[in-house]
Formats: sequence, C-alpha cells, structure tokens
Amino acid sequence: MTPVCRGTQGKRNEREFSVYAIVRCGGRQEKVALDDVVTVDKLSGQLGSTVTLPALLVVDGERVISDPAEVGRYQVTADIIGDAAGPKINMIHYKNKTGYRRRMGHRQKYTQVRITSIGTEAPAPKAAPKPRTRAKVQAKAEED
Repeated sequence: MTPVCRGTQGKRNEREFSVYAIVRCGGRQEKVALDDVVTVDKLSGQLGSTVTLPALLVVDGERVISDPAEVGRYQVTADIIGDAAGPKINMIHYKNKTGYRRRMGHRQKYTQVRITSIGTEAPAPKAAPKPRTRAKVQAKAEED
C-alpha cells in the first residue's frame, strides 16, 4: 500500500505565496492578510473610519521581514466595519454561613475591522519652516 501524503497539495514551487503580516492590537498579536475581517479589542472610532495597526512581521512571498527598522516602513490599514460583543461571563461570590451572595456579569466589547492594505507607507510631505517671531527677528537684526 502506498502511503498518502496529506497536508500541502502540490510541490513547493507550485504553491502560491501571499502577503500577510503579524500586527499588534490590544495587547495581542493577529495574523492578517488583505481583505481579512479580524475581531480586536474595542477601538475608538466611527463606523467606516480607517485605523493603522503597527506591523511586527511582514511576509511578502518568500521574503520575511522582521527587522524593526525595515518593518517600521510598512503600514497595515483597516476599516472599522462594526462592533461585536464577547460571550457573557457570570461570576458568583458566596461565603458560607454568612448570607453573603453576589452575582456579577461581564461581556467584553470588541471591534471588527477589515484589512484594506499592507504595504510601505508613502513618504510624509516635509513641513514648511516655522515663521520667525518678531522678537527673534529683532534680536537677529541687533546682532548684525
């Protein structure tokens, strides 16, 4: 009987590599790819607004980028598509022979985001030089 190899289908060269990133959001790390919908801790922002998530690792085809200086150039942007809530967690405090009973509950709030782009950020436009104040201009004139 011939053994059946389960797992990767096809040869290594035939597999398709895509771009994905490991991002940090809310104290956790998530693996995200383009058009993924990810549930993260509650983010401040309106429905449809754009957020930027810091990348910790980027895989672009067969190239793995983990150097902090190089990863810093990459941006992962996402659109907020809605709110979500986690499961209800019930807690009961009880002390024997005292009549002390407390019931509490908690439901964690989450935000769902859709990843819109993973790529290098565009260079920021240079800011215009600050105009000099009148006191600095007068002091400069008195020196001359």
